[in-house]
Amino acid sequence: MQRSRSLAMLATATLTCTMAAVAIPTASATTIRAVATVAAAPTAVIPAPGAPVSHEQNPRVPVGALWSEEYFPSSDGSGVELHADVLRPAGLPAGAKTPVILSVGPYFAHRGQTGDDGFTGTGPSERFNDLIEGANLMERGYTVVLVDLRGFGGSTGCLDWVGPGEQADVKAAVEWSASQAWSTGKVGLYGKSYDASTGLVGANLAPKGLEAVVAQEPVWDMYNYLFSNGVRRPNYLGTPRAYNGIANLKGMADDSERYKQNAAYEVAHPECLANNLTDTQNPDPDSAYWKARNLAEQAKGSDVPLFVTQGFIEPNTKPEDIEQYLDNHTGPERGWLGQWEHVRGNETGADGVLRMGREGWFAEVMRFYDAHLLGVTPRVTDPAYVIEDSTGTWRAQDTWPAARRSTSVRLQPGSYVDDAGRPVAGVAAADAGTYDMERAPGMPSGPTERAKGPKSRTTDDGNAYYSWSKPVVNDVRVTGTPRVSLDTSGTGNVLVRLWDVAPDGTAVMFDEQMSLVRGGVVAFDLKSTDWTLRKGHQLVVGVGTNTTRSWSASPSGQAITVSQASLALDLQSPRTDVPTQGARSPYLDSYLRAYTTTWEATAPGTFPLTVAQG
Repeated sequence: MQRSRSLAMLATATLTCTMAAVAIPTASATTIRAVATVAAAPTAVIPAPGAPVSHEQNPRVPVGALWSEEYFPSSDGSGVELHADVLRPAGLPAGAKTPVILSVGPYFAHRGQTGDDGFTGTGPSERFNDLIEGANLMERGYTVVLVDLRGFGGSTGCLDWVGPGEQADVKAAVEWSASQAWSTGKVGLYGKSYDASTGLVGANLAPKGLEAVVAQEPVWDMYNYLFSNGVRRPNYLGTPRAYNGIANLKGMADDSERYKQNAAYEVAHPECLANNLTDTQNPDPDSAYWKARNLAEQAKGSDVPLFVTQGFIEPNTKPEDIEQYLDNHTGPERGWLGQWEHVRGNETGADGVLRMGREGWFAEVMRFYDAHLLGVTPRVTDPAYVIEDSTGTWRAQDTWPAARRSTSVRLQPGSYVDDAGRPVAGVAAADAGTYDMERAPGMPSGPTERAKGPKSRTTDDGNAYYSWSKPVVNDVRVTGTPRVSLDTSGTGNVLVRLWDVAPDGTAVMFDEQMSLVRGGVVAFDLKSTDWTLRKGHQLVVGVGTNTTRSWSASPSGQAITVSQASLALDLQSPRTDVPTQGARSPYLDSYLRAYTTTWEATAPGTFPLTVAQG
């Protein structure tokens, strides 16, 4: 995770402490290096035209790089001016042509990524120093360009939540990077979280010069970060407020006057912040505002080579619409998919263990970039997709999902009262969850997230009713994107949850989604998943009222009756898996602790789940 205001304050308070004395349980090695940088940075030297700055002149510049600043217009004719920090290999002549690794986002302000990080002097953002150093980009002869989206850092204009304005910024940044005299004309986008979503924008638009995109844990449809099928998430207002705060970051005292003036744009134009707080509040996914930000839908026909990561149990940028995006994307694809939280491919915990569990992130990324930006054929052939399923084991596939069988099972009719069950602590306020994508909370506390489960051999626990599969006769994997259809009467909310229930009643909730119901048929996707039901286990589908912290739903108090219901599933047999390297991601066990409970008894089940084993 990236540095927040709290981490910045911790760093400032411990300037005289040794590194070992600073306890940062979830910090990556990159973050720890950043704390040391904050402690040591003297007054900075900033670039002047034709006079780039080295690490020796400004410690915030990566070793082996020369830093310069550039400004150029966005591509929509709006007059928005974009700011870029450019890092060139110090050992090359000034005009030497290199490929470009570009990132475009809201986190590149000189003062800090999501707040004031306590720097004593200005300099380029350290957000992707882990890539620059870990992949030896300067030694390899790559230029790195970091571009502030409109409204952030040193760029003018109103922040736009990955809308048409920010999409124009991405196009402009790629085309500018490709057209510079020191560029070979080949550009690769790189990012994680928000700046991974701008990577998807680039893949969709395919501007001239874009040859490859690496997008870690993106949002595939911006609507889903604030709403689900008309139901508000707890951060629906807090997240826009958080980005308003980032947009309000001032330039530093030793920044250029041009940078400081641009950084003050939102202060001089308070309508930017006001509009961001109102435009984002429409719960209708079919509104013009949200259609313009549906990146999965806009991916149709894109053929830019794409390398993605996605955690299936990720609590922040969730696996919603990933399958639609990949279906619509027609170019070469690579992916790491598994059971982790909001982390980078190279990220480690305080224990040094890789959070995704798979080694070789930077090596694989550079083979991808070298192939598409340099035309170098890799000596190592990497699988197109590597996937960690719920057992913690890794496999290789040519595509994802790779279903052996698609089926639709009939669920039981039933009813429930949309009263939100018992009160859930910590939810409510319109303000619940004032965070951006980099500071979103992790795993919610377990007990408040656990449904009671049906009582002994019933299908109703008071908050939901349940449909049981028959025990599976062989291991069966649920993969891809389950989709539910419900014929309802009554008005309110519906929460659909999928449970993996063992013969002894041990139950794990592994997928969930909410929607408004207004009477009649409602159909919606659950989150994408890759979950293996062991032999003898049962799939249980719960349909009922919201009892979680994951949504800020307003209960109607009405009885909701479901007369017909079905669940569409893609199934796969683990017996056909092709193993590949990778260890169990640590977050999987945290997830299991939070979402496992014990039910009093199992039920015989009404529908089978079978898939060919050969």
